[in-house]
Amino acid sequence: MINSKTNYIFDFDSTLTRVEALDVLAEITLAQNPKKDEIIEEIINITNLGIDGEISFTQSLERRIKLLNAKRSDLTLLIEELKKLVSSSIENNKEFFEKYADDIYVISAGFKEFIDPIVAAYNIPSSRVYANTFEFNEVGDIIGFDRDNVLSSHNGKIQCLKNMKLQGEIQVIGDGYSDYVTREAGVADKFFAFTENVTREKTVQNADYITPNLDEFLYINDLPRNISYPKNRIKMLLLENIHPDAYEKFSNDGFTVETISRSLSEDELIEKLQDVHVLGIRSKTQVTEKVIKNAPKLLAVGAFCIGTKQINLDACKEEGVVVFNAPYSNTRSVVELAIGEIIMLMRSVFQRSSELHNGQWNKTAQGSKEVRGKKLGIVGYGNIGKQLSVLAEALGMDVYYYDVEDKLALGNATKMNSLSDLLAISDVVTLHVDDNALNKNFIGAKEIAQMKEGAHLVNLSRGFVVDIAALVAALKSGKIAGAAVDVYPEEPRKNGDFYTELKGLPNVILTPHVGGSTEEAQRDIADFVPGKIMAYINSGNTVDAVNFPNIRLPKQHNAHRFLHIHKNVPGVMAKINKLLAKYELNITGQFLSTDEKVGYVITDVDKEYNQEVIKKLREVEGTIRFRVLY
Repeated sequence: MINSKTNYIFDFDSTLTRVEALDVLAEITLAQNPKKDEIIEEIINITNLGIDGEISFTQSLERRIKLLNAKRSDLTLLIEELKKLVSSSIENNKEFFEKYADDIYVISAGFKEFIDPIVAAYNIPSSRVYANTFEFNEVGDIIGFDRDNVLSSHNGKIQCLKNMKLQGEIQVIGDGYSDYVTREAGVADKFFAFTENVTREKTVQNADYITPNLDEFLYINDLPRNISYPKNRIKMLLLENIHPDAYEKFSNDGFTVETISRSLSEDELIEKLQDVHVLGIRSKTQVTEKVIKNAPKLLAVGAFCIGTKQINLDACKEEGVVVFNAPYSNTRSVVELAIGEIIMLMRSVFQRSSELHNGQWNKTAQGSKEVRGKKLGIVGYGNIGKQLSVLAEALGMDVYYYDVEDKLALGNATKMNSLSDLLAISDVVTLHVDDNALNKNFIGAKEIAQMKEGAHLVNLSRGFVVDIAALVAALKSGKIAGAAVDVYPEEPRKNGDFYTELKGLPNVILTPHVGGSTEEAQRDIADFVPGKIMAYINSGNTVDAVNFPNIRLPKQHNAHRFLHIHKNVPGVMAKINKLLAKYELNITGQFLSTDEKVGYVITDVDKEYNQEVIKKLREVEGTIRFRVLY
């Protein structure tokens, strides 16, 4: 008869915990020592030499204990610290330790005095912990270790496993030399390099599997786990120099992230997206229908900017790809640039600056005006327009605004009933409209003719909103006294040569689409967008999605969560619930939201269920995408 039992052998330091326990003990015992940092560095170096097999473990242990100068009473503080430092994926998978309690062992070159109290919380009794023990003198000083313990010697784990005479397959999970040599010595059947806390080159090279967390180990072995699909298997691609904080947020949450500094062409993007689950872009990368239909694993797209015109939102919706953007994160940056450019234009600062750069001193007040008391016309009273309204009023400007929707005025701003009325009275007109295709040439020759003689124009919205040829003519004729332009009808996909008809005109400020490009804005975007994406990937929440019904449900801990995206046609929900009833699944929570094209339902069910229901739910007519969480 074949023995199907599997024994799971865990290391302790840097595996079950995020740290090497003796290093933490050093922080405690050397707290008042003036040479603390120097001694701790030496202890860490000795630890690593032993872990990598560069010196014998016995040597490593002797040298560290001598440097520690520890007492029995220090272990109480150490245990309290270690309880806070259990590896995250270990802490999140207590169900595995509960269900497989009889098959789990800890074999460590650490010490039972501090290991036993930590692993007891994970249903591992002292009898299944194999580790060293300290020796104490009569006053409680740690003076050594039990040298008769096989684990105090070099390659002690090999002999320990031999002595245990375990029946069935033996899988070792650890981070260092003493763990992987068990596989080389033939006493372990498989070695899993645990890299959640530390990655050691030799360990990884000698592993049967690299497991960045316990979720991956449990997934490979099809064991009970907190999440159904390990995060390290979810790949994210970030393009166009997205702020590094986004990479950090995704990586720290366990995802695999690749960054590319530039935008990609359609063909390049399709090639890269074959195994990518989340795409992050800014404004230059075009996510076309062809791209979406050729990205088989894509779950979400994050636009790390305000606009989403570069993304085919309908194609994303039809393929069940959720899109998020950052509609508010760079608002302040755009507003500050607008204020600065309004002042610079009205003071003719750039003309005077250019003259000085060319060696000409021209001190004059001609064409230089204060903004105080001048009329500012804001076209588009959204997030940016409203904040600009408040700041401009604080500068003493009289604020007027026009919006196609009915918007409540802030402060003393005056709502105008028509664009022509706004243009006629404004000393400065600033544009903040959206990327709706109907806004093409929103400001053309006709609208410019309606503006005050000698007025100024600022465009920080979309390049196609202004007819450039008409603006150039108005600037040359003097109808428009000055303009500031940050966006253009056609913009290059990468930095380099660029031409616009506005080039070289006096009192024209040209900037390369940098309205939202401040360090603060990019950091805010790199916080906001990943937060939304991770809420969707981790919990199924679609709050603030651009193209999807919005759903928010609290994360469940004692249930599975089914995410079902389907065409919004009659009967789909009935079919889903009929299947759940057929397989006797107890629904603990369910929420549906729809729009004109798709329906999105989140269903929480009891932990135990027949796996066949998953296959059947995928086969429901009208299903676009189906996912299981936890």
